[in-house]
Amino acid sequence: MHTLPLQIRFNDVDMMGHVNNAVIMEFFDLGKSHYFADAGIPVTPEEGDFCVMVVHLDVDFHSQIHYNDRIAVTSEVTHWGNKSFQVTQQVVNLDSGKPCATCHTVMSGYMRSTATSAPIPEEVKESVRQYDSATK
Repeated sequence: MHTLPLQIRFNDVDMMGHVNNAVIMEFFDLGKSHYFADAGIPVTPEEGDFCVMVVHLDVDFHSQIHYNDRIAVTSEVTHWGNKSFQVTQQVVNLDSGKPCATCHTVMSGYMRSTATSAPIPEEVKESVRQYDSATK
């Protein structure tokens, strides 16, 4: 499981005194981008024709996050299909250990050159599996 500590910025907090739900979605995106870079899931054009894209998001908000809270986002692939996979993430309060929000994201393989869905290459799956088993 990949863990990325996050710093809450002043502008992340809304008029209610807690981190805005839209900002929490940015936390999930940041967690995915760091996880993918570390685990070997290609996302940038420099990494080749194959990449992945979001096709579905499902988010549950469990508790508020305040400006001085110490938080991190965890990320891991929890299901592999042929052309897609699911990433499960949580924003976690580091002091209490409790989740503040949980996100399930379905990502699809995609070929830039043909603008079509594509199977997830076995080498990508293996790279992620190796990374996940090394970080557990």
